[in-house]
Amino acid sequence: MYDIHSSDDDAYLARRRPRDTRCLIIATIAAVIVAFVIGILIGRFAACPEPEVGNDVTGGFPESANYSWMKDGDPTISRLLIDGMKAENIRSNLKMLTEKPHLSGTEQNHELGRKLTEFWTEVGLDHVTLTPYKVQLSYPNETSLSYVELLDGNGNSVYKSNLTEPVLTPEENKPDVVPPFNAYSPPGNITGEIVYLNYGRVEDHLYLERNTSLTVKGKIVLVRYGKIFRGDKVRQAEKRGAIGVILFSDPDDITSGIVDKVYPDDWWLPPSGAQRGSIYLGVGDPLTPGYPAIESAYRKKDPDEYMPGIPCHPVGYGIAVKIMEALAGIEVPIDWRGKMNVTYKFGGSFNTNGWKAHIFVSTAPKMVTTYNAFGIIRGAVEPDRYVLVGNHRDAWVFGALDPSSGTAAMMEMSRVMGNLLKSGKWRPRRSIVFCSWGAEEYGLVGSIEWVEHYTKVLGARAVAYLNVDIAVEGNFSLRALGTPLLYQSVYSAARKVSNPNQAEVAAGRTSVYDTWFNTFPWQAYDRPEINLPGSGSDYAPFRDRIGVANIDIRYTWNKKKMKLSAYPMYHSVYETFYLVDKIMDIGFKYHTALGQLWVEMTRQLADDVILPLNVSDMVSLIKDQTDNLLTRFGQLMENNGTDTAVLRSAVQNLTNTVYEFVKAVSSVDKKDPYAVRRVNDQLMNVERAFIDPNGLPGRKYKHHLLFTESNVNSYAGSSYPGLSDALTNIEQGENVTEQWEVVHRHFAVVVFTLQSAQSVLKNVTDFMFTY
Repeated sequence: MYDIHSSDDDAYLARRRPRDTRCLIIATIAAVIVAFVIGILIGRFAACPEPEVGNDVTGGFPESANYSWMKDGDPTISRLLIDGMKAENIRSNLKMLTEKPHLSGTEQNHELGRKLTEFWTEVGLDHVTLTPYKVQLSYPNETSLSYVELLDGNGNSVYKSNLTEPVLTPEENKPDVVPPFNAYSPPGNITGEIVYLNYGRVEDHLYLERNTSLTVKGKIVLVRYGKIFRGDKVRQAEKRGAIGVILFSDPDDITSGIVDKVYPDDWWLPPSGAQRGSIYLGVGDPLTPGYPAIESAYRKKDPDEYMPGIPCHPVGYGIAVKIMEALAGIEVPIDWRGKMNVTYKFGGSFNTNGWKAHIFVSTAPKMVTTYNAFGIIRGAVEPDRYVLVGNHRDAWVFGALDPSSGTAAMMEMSRVMGNLLKSGKWRPRRSIVFCSWGAEEYGLVGSIEWVEHYTKVLGARAVAYLNVDIAVEGNFSLRALGTPLLYQSVYSAARKVSNPNQAEVAAGRTSVYDTWFNTFPWQAYDRPEINLPGSGSDYAPFRDRIGVANIDIRYTWNKKKMKLSAYPMYHSVYETFYLVDKIMDIGFKYHTALGQLWVEMTRQLADDVILPLNVSDMVSLIKDQTDNLLTRFGQLMENNGTDTAVLRSAVQNLTNTVYEFVKAVSSVDKKDPYAVRRVNDQLMNVERAFIDPNGLPGRKYKHHLLFTESNVNSYAGSSYPGLSDALTNIEQGENVTEQWEVVHRHFAVVVFTLQSAQSVLKNVTDFMFTY
């Protein structure tokens, strides 16, 4: 082995040191330069990545897309979108959508989902997808159909209802038409006496109990559709001991009162028509409450929320009149009488001794896969902010109005927007997501599962949800249900859309807004009326779970002249393309106007630099809600130890904060992206401030404390629903001590929530140290 420190080596190293030092210095300088350049590149492409754009927009960002982040969208885009909506395309879409029945969970509905994603790809949307959920739905046994019959004293059938609705036009003569049934009814085979109970509301039960010797306990209840959600009718009957329910459509609620001019000659329901529908409106998939029904989900054996425990079956008035004819008992009061040609009686017994009613229901639960379909346009400036545009796809049969009229309009919206994308003239500031929900008819199952699946990201990024369940249910005027942040947006859009009614135009009402204001004026505010939504469609989970501003719009009938519980053909086999094309909207003018309004609202929310969410309307409605609550219950609350002045003070403080915020927003520098983002975050989050993770009393999946529906009618909005429901129970003498505890506890929660909502609208340094 040799010694590496020999004298020759030392001499050599001595000669090399100055030269190595120079090389080391040069190498170090070079390394620093390279590191600096690499750092710049990393910072450029990691911290500030190139925005993703589709192939339809080329070049850099944002000027190549003819867009600047500091100004509102080009006003010509609004006109291009509105004028681009074509009636003939909406008609063609509707014809395709209604060719076959497409009940949720069936292959036909899945097929329509695939067709939608193919359509969205063809028209140029950036991304499309189908999202599956494995859920528990409910179907009748097709080999043993449900019915209602009357039996004599020997058990022989005296009268038996039709099993299906007869074919009246060739359009209904299609395979896979599901017979009339009420989803989630338990199966049953029961006999008993019948009691007629008007609409089956709480007040109807109370009238029966207080003014007659009858009770529904142990009886079958005959109830007409209308006024409240059908599931609430069943729940109230079951709560009082009824053994079964027969639901029927009365001519008073779904005809003009003249029953000889009906479909297919007019839009009125014929005697054979029956309204299908779910009697469960709970938490989405019954077996996975609170969490998405994905493959890995834990599934409960029993649902968390109310699931009907007594059988229920729907019939038309052609069947109901036969039942009513057989009833004995005293006549009902005038406001309980419908328009069937028969004497309306309370029942409790039959005209012939020994007779009984028999209900056979074969409906049973079934696990199926339902699909939501999505088409996405990526935003150019704020791709992480989502404007959600939604409509459900499933129908009880053909669904020409509910929901396919809305789907047909949404398809045309996406085509017009896709064409603008491909032209390179436009890309929205924020992302737009077209949503086609599965299983809405079964209790908003598709939309609830999706909101549960993506609660965190939607809670942080969703701007608003714009729903059209039904585009046209009449051709009289616009109708809107919504939370107040979107009032001004829908008003603005309605002013830009031409009135489809030429007679109205001749009278000087040239826009959709003009007719809307003329027909449904909101006198207190000098503008068209907008009511709070209940839980009748897919907007509900966006409001209830994550506090996203939402609205539902449609054309409707003259509600002042026509006493209708729903449009006449609602959920029947006769809701066909023929009904729309030949009777209700000839030329599809009203579908087009509704679609134009929808597309303009979407553009505003996607393009405006400052989000068009109006907090002044929000606080005005809260003040009205407070007045309504205290006018009805204020004295009762004061007499039982609740200081209502605290509530008024919290509302006034929130009002003052809102006025200060509005003033600040009016002077915000739109050239400052941080200021714009801050203000928009505040606008998005103000409604989220009314979300309580613990939920309303007794309703843990209903988190919105102010705008959620009433507990006794899932179709209607309510003022302070948690307080109103408990105080109503107290008035009716139900669990009074327990309900007062609910009132006192929930009152404190409401006051705290109103106080804390102020912090969302204050500067970050202001709210931390002020009460």
